[in-house]
Amino acid sequence: MSERLSVFKTYKLFIGGKFPRSESGRVYEVTAATSAADAAGKGNWLANAPLSSRKDGRDAVVAARKAFGAWSGATAYNRGQILYRVAEMLEGRREQFAAEVADAEGLSKAKAAAQVDAAIDRWVWYAGWTDKIAQIAGGTNPVAGPFFNVSSPAPTGVVALVAPGESSFLGLVSVIAPAIAAGNTVVVVASEKAPLPALSLGEVLATSDLPGGVVNILSGRAAEIAPSLAAHQDVNAIDLAGADAELAKELETAAADNLKRVLRPQPVDWSAAPGTGRLLAFLETKTVWHPTGSLGAGGSSY
Repeated sequence: MSERLSVFKTYKLFIGGKFPRSESGRVYEVTAATSAADAAGKGNWLANAPLSSRKDGRDAVVAARKAFGAWSGATAYNRGQILYRVAEMLEGRREQFAAEVADAEGLSKAKAAAQVDAAIDRWVWYAGWTDKIAQIAGGTNPVAGPFFNVSSPAPTGVVALVAPGESSFLGLVSVIAPAIAAGNTVVVVASEKAPLPALSLGEVLATSDLPGGVVNILSGRAAEIAPSLAAHQDVNAIDLAGADAELAKELETAAADNLKRVLRPQPVDWSAAPGTGRLLAFLETKTVWHPTGSLGAGGSSY
């Protein structure tokens, strides 16, 4: 029997629930981050990843905006079910992601598997928070008059995420999951040097119950893609988790043009308990006034 040729995986972008190649047709080499490779200044070839263009970024924003109405309007319980389903799907592909994370970050199989397990647990954790956000971010307010004044959280809108460069999967999940748990839709710029776990995550999301366009994943150079996202008038907020100081300053300046909410980069231990900071980062407060007393015919009284 003749020896078979290797069948290499073709990685693609994830935009609007579909898998397009980069609009420009460009790709770039992704190499393994082994200690030997680091010492030599280069790694073993893993795959060619799409090199996203600004046009790809604009397409992703259009998809995210189109998906926002239905996703933000879904019940919090339903969003939680969908996030839990993503965790289920990841559990079934645990070995694949452990291998990709090991290559991406130069980790042992055991340490990579622990990172994947933590990422799956994080999806479950945020799934449980979807219908509890209002309890910590909303409430009734005292007023000097015969009124009820109630504040409740509402999602900000379309959020651009610059994913962490060093934590290719756990860090990635840690910025995506809280944003969509709160009802936002996202455009993610994956780690430039280690995009493969992010692109594989797109395959999981496409076969889960997550509606197309809620999460859109781009690979390539953050310095090329992110500025146009930060300046985009239909992007409402931006998370600079993976941006270095110089890029973060450029993106924050661009984001000021339409008063985007900006989450600045800061040192984060992605393996630590996440808390509620990122869960609350991209929420607005909606306040409703209502008179006390009878609501009229057929209504109830307070």
